[in-house]
Amino acid sequence: MSDAATSRPIRIGIVGLGYIGTTVGGGFHRHPDASVRAICDLDADRREAVGRDFDVPADRRYADYGAMLEERAIDAVLVGTPHTLHYGQVVAALERGCHVYCDKPLTTDLERARDLATRAERSDRTVMVGYQRHLQTAFRTARERFADREPTWLTATMTQDWIDDSRGTWRLDPELSGGGFLYDTGSHVLDGVLWTTGLEPVSVAASMDFYGDAERIDRRAHLDVRFENGATGTFSFHGDAPSVREHLHLWDDEGAIYLEGAQWGSREVVEIDSDAGEYAPYIDPRREQSRADAFLESVADGTDPPATVEDARRVTALTEAAYEAARTGDRIAVET
Repeated sequence: MSDAATSRPIRIGIVGLGYIGTTVGGGFHRHPDASVRAICDLDADRREAVGRDFDVPADRRYADYGAMLEERAIDAVLVGTPHTLHYGQVVAALERGCHVYCDKPLTTDLERARDLATRAERSDRTVMVGYQRHLQTAFRTARERFADREPTWLTATMTQDWIDDSRGTWRLDPELSGGGFLYDTGSHVLDGVLWTTGLEPVSVAASMDFYGDAERIDRRAHLDVRFENGATGTFSFHGDAPSVREHLHLWDDEGAIYLEGAQWGSREVVEIDSDAGEYAPYIDPRREQSRADAFLESVADGTDPPATVEDARRVTALTEAAYEAARTGDRIAVET
Protein backbone atom coordinates (compact mmCIF):
# COMPACT_ATOMS: atom_id res chain seq x y z
CA MET A 1 0.00 0.00 0.00
CA SER A 2 1.41 3.42 -0.91
CA ASP A 3 1.59 6.29 1.55
CA ALA A 4 -1.14 7.99 -0.52
CA ALA A 5 -3.55 5.42 0.90
CA THR A 6 -3.11 6.80 4.42
CA SER A 7 -5.07 9.77 5.74
CA ARG A 8 -2.20 11.41 7.58
CA PRO A 9 0.61 13.57 6.17
CA ILE A 10 4.02 12.01 5.46
CA ARG A 11 6.05 12.31 8.66
CA ILE A 12 9.49 13.81 7.94
CA GLY A 13 12.70 13.72 9.95
CA ILE A 14 15.50 16.10 8.98
CA VAL A 15 19.19 15.47 9.65
CA GLY A 16 21.40 18.47 8.98
CA LEU A 17 19.86 21.92 9.41
CA GLY A 18 21.97 23.93 7.00
CA TYR A 19 20.87 25.32 3.65
CA ILE A 20 19.28 22.14 2.27
CA GLY A 21 17.76 21.10 5.59
CA THR A 22 16.01 24.45 5.93
CA THR A 23 15.09 25.17 2.28
CA VAL A 24 13.87 21.74 1.22
CA GLY A 25 12.84 21.14 4.81
CA GLY A 26 10.84 24.36 4.66
CA GLY A 27 9.08 22.98 1.61
CA PHE A 28 8.05 19.95 3.64
CA HIS A 29 6.99 22.11 6.59
CA ARG A 30 4.68 24.18 4.41
CA HIS A 31 3.30 21.26 2.40
CA PRO A 32 -0.23 20.05 3.26
CA ASP A 33 0.80 16.42 2.71
CA ALA A 34 3.85 16.48 4.98
CA SER A 35 4.71 17.18 8.58
CA VAL A 36 8.21 17.74 9.99
CA ARG A 37 8.11 15.56 13.10
CA ALA A 38 11.78 15.56 14.18
CA ILE A 39 15.02 17.40 13.45
CA CYS A 40 18.68 16.58 14.08
CA ASP A 41 21.84 18.69 14.12
CA LEU A 42 24.97 18.94 16.25
CA ASP A 43 24.46 22.69 16.76
CA ALA A 44 22.09 23.34 19.68
CA ASP A 45 21.32 26.92 18.65
CA ARG A 46 20.42 25.78 15.17
CA ARG A 47 18.17 23.03 16.55
CA GLU A 48 16.36 25.61 18.67
CA ALA A 49 15.93 28.14 15.86
CA VAL A 50 14.77 25.65 13.23
CA GLY A 51 12.61 23.86 15.78
CA ARG A 52 10.74 27.11 16.38
CA ASP A 53 10.42 27.81 12.65
CA PHE A 54 9.14 24.30 11.85
CA ASP A 55 6.98 23.90 14.97
CA VAL A 56 9.05 20.96 16.25
CA PRO A 57 8.85 20.62 20.06
CA ALA A 58 12.04 20.49 22.14
CA ASP A 59 11.69 16.76 22.82
CA ARG A 60 11.83 16.09 19.06
CA ARG A 61 15.07 17.98 18.48
CA TYR A 62 18.07 15.64 18.41
CA ALA A 63 21.85 15.81 18.39
CA ASP A 64 22.06 12.07 17.64
CA TYR A 65 20.71 10.80 14.33
CA GLY A 66 20.41 7.19 15.51
CA ALA A 67 18.30 8.27 18.46
CA MET A 68 15.98 10.25 16.20
CA LEU A 69 15.42 7.20 13.98
CA GLU A 70 14.96 4.94 16.99
CA GLU A 71 12.61 7.09 19.02
CA ARG A 72 10.41 8.83 16.47
CA ALA A 73 7.85 7.32 14.11
CA ILE A 74 8.79 8.91 10.82
CA ASP A 75 8.09 7.90 7.23
CA ALA A 76 10.88 9.75 5.43
CA VAL A 77 14.24 11.36 6.12
CA LEU A 78 15.78 14.45 4.55
CA VAL A 79 19.58 14.06 4.57
CA GLY A 80 21.19 17.50 4.37
CA THR A 81 24.52 16.81 6.05
CA PRO A 82 28.13 17.05 4.74
CA HIS A 83 28.82 14.82 1.76
CA THR A 84 30.86 12.06 3.38
CA LEU A 85 28.13 11.43 5.97
CA HIS A 86 25.39 10.71 3.41
CA TYR A 87 26.10 7.02 2.89
CA GLY A 88 25.73 5.91 6.51
CA GLN A 89 22.68 8.07 7.09
CA VAL A 90 20.89 6.87 3.95
CA VAL A 91 21.62 3.24 4.84
CA ALA A 92 20.30 3.75 8.39
CA ALA A 93 17.11 5.37 7.10
CA LEU A 94 16.45 2.59 4.59
CA GLU A 95 17.05 -0.05 7.23
CA ARG A 96 14.37 1.67 9.34
CA GLY A 97 11.97 1.46 6.39
CA CYS A 98 12.07 5.19 5.62
CA HIS A 99 11.92 6.95 2.28
CA VAL A 100 14.92 9.24 1.70
CA TYR A 101 15.56 12.61 0.15
CA CYS A 102 19.36 13.03 0.03
CA ASP A 103 21.22 16.14 -1.03
CA LYS A 104 23.82 15.78 -3.76
CA PRO A 105 26.27 14.18 -4.14
CA LEU A 106 24.72 10.96 -2.93
CA THR A 107 28.14 9.75 -1.84
CA THR A 108 31.80 10.51 -2.52
CA ASP A 109 32.87 6.89 -2.96
CA LEU A 110 32.01 4.78 -6.00
CA GLU A 111 31.70 1.47 -4.14
CA ARG A 112 29.29 3.08 -1.70
CA ALA A 113 27.35 4.59 -4.58
CA ARG A 114 27.03 1.12 -6.10
CA ASP A 115 25.90 -0.29 -2.76
CA LEU A 116 23.20 2.38 -2.42
CA ALA A 117 22.05 1.72 -5.98
CA THR A 118 21.64 -1.96 -5.10
CA ARG A 119 19.83 -1.17 -1.85
CA ALA A 120 17.47 1.25 -3.60
CA GLU A 121 16.71 -1.27 -6.34
CA ARG A 122 15.85 -3.96 -3.80
CA SER A 123 13.75 -1.64 -1.64
CA ASP A 124 10.20 -0.41 -2.16
CA ARG A 125 11.21 2.91 -0.57
CA THR A 126 11.69 6.11 -2.58
CA VAL A 127 15.23 7.48 -2.66
CA MET A 128 15.53 10.86 -4.36
CA VAL A 129 18.78 12.78 -4.86
CA GLY A 130 18.85 16.59 -4.84
CA TYR A 131 19.68 17.24 -8.49
CA GLN A 132 17.07 19.92 -9.13
CA ARG A 133 17.92 20.41 -12.83
CA HIS A 134 15.70 17.37 -13.43
CA LEU A 135 12.80 19.61 -12.40
CA GLN A 136 13.76 22.66 -14.45
CA THR A 137 11.84 23.24 -17.68
CA ALA A 138 14.96 24.32 -19.58
CA PHE A 139 16.73 21.03 -18.90
CA ARG A 140 13.57 19.02 -19.57
CA THR A 141 13.24 20.81 -22.93
CA ALA A 142 16.84 19.94 -23.79
CA ARG A 143 16.30 16.32 -22.71
CA GLU A 144 13.36 16.04 -25.12
CA ARG A 145 15.65 17.04 -28.00
CA PHE A 146 18.00 14.16 -27.20
CA ALA A 147 15.28 11.55 -26.75
CA ASP A 148 15.95 10.28 -30.30
CA ARG A 149 19.46 11.60 -31.00
CA GLU A 150 22.78 12.09 -29.21
CA PRO A 151 25.17 15.03 -28.98
CA THR A 152 28.46 14.83 -30.84
CA TRP A 153 30.26 17.53 -28.84
CA LEU A 154 29.55 19.60 -25.77
CA THR A 155 30.99 22.27 -23.52
CA ALA A 156 29.94 23.12 -19.98
CA THR A 157 31.18 25.79 -17.60
CA MET A 158 30.29 26.81 -14.05
CA THR A 159 31.65 29.69 -11.99
CA GLN A 160 31.04 30.68 -8.37
CA ASP A 161 32.76 32.56 -5.58
CA TRP A 162 32.79 29.21 -3.85
CA ILE A 163 36.08 29.43 -1.94
CA ASP A 164 35.08 32.64 -0.16
CA ASP A 165 31.52 31.40 0.35
CA SER A 166 32.88 28.20 1.95
CA ARG A 167 35.40 29.71 4.37
CA GLY A 168 34.78 28.55 7.92
CA THR A 169 32.48 25.72 6.79
CA TRP A 170 32.79 21.96 6.36
CA ARG A 171 33.03 22.38 2.58
CA LEU A 172 36.75 23.18 2.90
CA ASP A 173 37.33 20.14 5.13
CA PRO A 174 38.00 17.16 2.82
CA GLU A 175 37.09 14.67 5.55
CA LEU A 176 33.54 16.01 5.38
CA SER A 177 33.26 17.32 1.82
CA GLY A 178 35.10 14.48 0.07
CA GLY A 179 36.47 16.97 -2.46
CA GLY A 180 36.13 20.52 -3.64
CA PHE A 181 34.16 22.60 -6.12
CA LEU A 182 33.75 19.67 -8.53
CA TYR A 183 32.06 17.52 -5.89
CA ASP A 184 29.88 20.40 -4.72
CA THR A 185 28.39 22.79 -7.30
CA GLY A 186 30.16 21.04 -10.18
CA SER A 187 28.24 17.87 -9.40
CA HIS A 188 25.04 19.59 -10.58
CA VAL A 189 26.60 20.35 -13.96
CA LEU A 190 27.90 16.81 -14.51
CA ASP A 191 24.49 15.44 -13.60
CA GLY A 192 22.69 17.97 -15.79
CA VAL A 193 24.73 16.97 -18.84
CA LEU A 194 24.51 13.21 -18.27
CA TRP A 195 20.78 13.26 -17.52
CA THR A 196 19.89 15.63 -20.36
CA THR A 197 21.88 13.84 -23.06
CA GLY A 198 21.81 10.20 -21.92
CA LEU A 199 25.51 9.98 -22.79
CA GLU A 200 27.70 7.37 -21.09
CA PRO A 201 31.21 8.62 -20.21
CA VAL A 202 33.99 6.10 -20.85
CA SER A 203 37.16 8.04 -19.94
CA VAL A 204 38.32 11.39 -18.60
CA ALA A 205 41.50 13.44 -18.50
CA ALA A 206 41.62 16.28 -16.00
CA SER A 207 43.69 19.06 -14.49
CA MET A 208 42.95 20.85 -11.22
CA ASP A 209 44.17 23.73 -9.10
CA PHE A 210 43.83 23.01 -5.39
CA TYR A 211 43.11 25.06 -2.29
CA GLY A 212 45.41 24.17 0.62
CA ASP A 213 48.44 21.93 0.91
CA ALA A 214 46.51 18.64 1.06
CA GLU A 215 45.49 19.03 -2.61
CA ARG A 216 42.05 17.56 -2.00
CA ILE A 217 39.88 20.68 -2.34
CA ASP A 218 39.83 21.74 -5.99
CA ARG A 219 39.16 25.40 -6.70
CA ARG A 220 39.39 24.95 -10.47
CA ALA A 221 38.87 21.82 -12.55
CA HIS A 222 39.09 21.15 -16.28
CA LEU A 223 37.76 17.84 -17.65
CA ASP A 224 38.11 16.30 -21.11
CA VAL A 225 35.51 13.53 -21.35
CA ARG A 226 35.04 10.89 -24.03
CA PHE A 227 31.67 9.21 -24.36
CA GLU A 228 30.57 5.77 -25.50
CA ASN A 229 29.04 7.05 -28.76
CA GLY A 230 32.28 8.80 -29.77
CA ALA A 231 31.20 12.24 -28.59
CA THR A 232 33.61 14.42 -26.61
CA GLY A 233 33.02 17.11 -24.04
CA THR A 234 34.92 19.69 -22.05
CA PHE A 235 33.90 20.84 -18.58
CA SER A 236 35.42 23.84 -16.81
CA PHE A 237 34.66 24.66 -13.18
CA HIS A 238 36.00 27.79 -11.50
CA GLY A 239 35.21 28.06 -7.79
CA ASP A 240 37.17 31.25 -7.21
CA ALA A 241 35.24 33.52 -9.62
CA PRO A 242 33.18 36.66 -8.80
CA SER A 243 29.71 35.28 -9.48
CA VAL A 244 27.57 32.25 -10.31
CA ARG A 245 27.20 31.61 -14.05
CA GLU A 246 26.34 28.38 -15.87
CA HIS A 247 26.71 27.79 -19.64
CA LEU A 248 26.11 24.54 -21.54
CA HIS A 249 26.37 24.01 -25.31
CA LEU A 250 25.16 20.58 -26.48
CA TRP A 251 25.83 20.06 -30.22
CA ASP A 252 24.47 17.44 -32.60
CA ASP A 253 24.44 17.18 -36.40
CA GLU A 254 21.51 19.61 -36.72
CA GLY A 255 22.62 22.38 -34.39
CA ALA A 256 22.73 22.82 -30.65
CA ILE A 257 20.92 23.40 -27.41
CA TYR A 258 22.29 26.23 -25.28
CA LEU A 259 21.44 26.47 -21.57
CA GLU A 260 22.50 29.33 -19.36
CA GLY A 261 21.69 30.97 -16.09
CA ALA A 262 22.97 33.16 -13.27
CA GLN A 263 22.88 32.57 -9.55
CA TRP A 264 20.39 29.86 -8.49
CA GLY A 265 17.31 30.74 -10.52
CA SER A 266 15.77 28.76 -13.37
CA ARG A 267 17.88 28.36 -16.50
CA GLU A 268 17.10 29.64 -19.98
CA VAL A 269 17.27 27.46 -23.09
CA VAL A 270 17.97 28.41 -26.71
CA GLU A 271 17.81 26.12 -29.75
CA ILE A 272 20.42 26.84 -32.43
CA ASP A 273 19.88 25.50 -35.96
CA SER A 274 22.44 24.59 -38.62
CA ASP A 275 22.28 28.12 -40.09
CA ALA A 276 23.05 29.71 -36.72
CA GLY A 277 19.43 30.78 -36.29
CA GLU A 278 18.19 30.89 -32.70
CA TYR A 279 14.84 30.04 -31.13
CA ALA A 280 14.03 30.47 -27.46
CA PRO A 281 11.14 28.25 -26.29
CA TYR A 282 8.83 29.84 -23.74
CA ILE A 283 9.82 28.86 -20.22
CA ASP A 284 7.51 29.41 -17.26
CA PRO A 285 9.43 28.57 -14.07
CA ARG A 286 6.26 29.04 -12.02
CA ARG A 287 5.06 25.68 -13.31
CA GLU A 288 8.17 23.84 -12.09
CA GLN A 289 7.79 21.48 -9.15
CA SER A 290 9.76 22.12 -6.01
CA ARG A 291 12.04 19.38 -4.74
CA ALA A 292 9.70 18.79 -1.80
CA ASP A 293 6.68 18.51 -4.12
CA ALA A 294 8.45 16.05 -6.42
CA PHE A 295 9.64 13.84 -3.56
CA LEU A 296 6.25 13.67 -1.87
CA GLU A 297 4.56 12.87 -5.17
CA SER A 298 6.97 9.97 -5.78
CA VAL A 299 6.39 8.65 -2.26
CA ALA A 300 2.60 8.90 -2.56
CA ASP A 301 2.42 7.37 -6.05
CA GLY A 302 5.17 4.79 -5.64
CA THR A 303 6.89 6.09 -8.78
CA ASP A 304 10.55 6.75 -9.53
CA PRO A 305 11.69 10.19 -8.34
CA PRO A 306 12.99 12.74 -10.86
CA ALA A 307 16.61 12.19 -9.78
CA THR A 308 17.42 8.59 -8.85
CA VAL A 309 20.23 6.78 -7.09
CA GLU A 310 21.36 5.46 -10.47
CA ASP A 311 21.62 9.03 -11.79
CA ALA A 312 23.79 9.87 -8.78
CA ARG A 313 25.96 6.76 -9.17
CA ARG A 314 26.88 7.81 -12.73
CA VAL A 315 27.91 11.25 -11.48
CA THR A 316 30.04 9.74 -8.71
CA ALA A 317 31.75 7.41 -11.20
CA LEU A 318 32.75 10.32 -13.45
CA THR A 319 33.74 12.56 -10.54
CA GLU A 320 35.96 9.96 -8.89
CA ALA A 321 37.65 9.20 -12.23
CA ALA A 322 38.26 12.93 -12.77
CA TYR A 323 40.00 13.31 -9.41
CA GLU A 324 42.20 10.30 -10.15
CA ALA A 325 43.01 11.69 -13.59
CA ALA A 326 44.03 15.06 -12.13
CA ARG A 327 46.24 13.47 -9.47
CA THR A 328 47.96 10.98 -11.79
CA GLY A 329 48.09 12.93 -15.04
CA ASP A 330 46.63 9.91 -16.85
CA ARG A 331 43.41 9.46 -18.79
CA ILE A 332 41.22 7.32 -16.52
CA ALA A 333 38.45 4.92 -17.49
CA VAL A 334 35.05 5.74 -15.99
CA GLU A 335 33.66 2.64 -14.32
CA THR A 336 30.07 1.86 -15.33
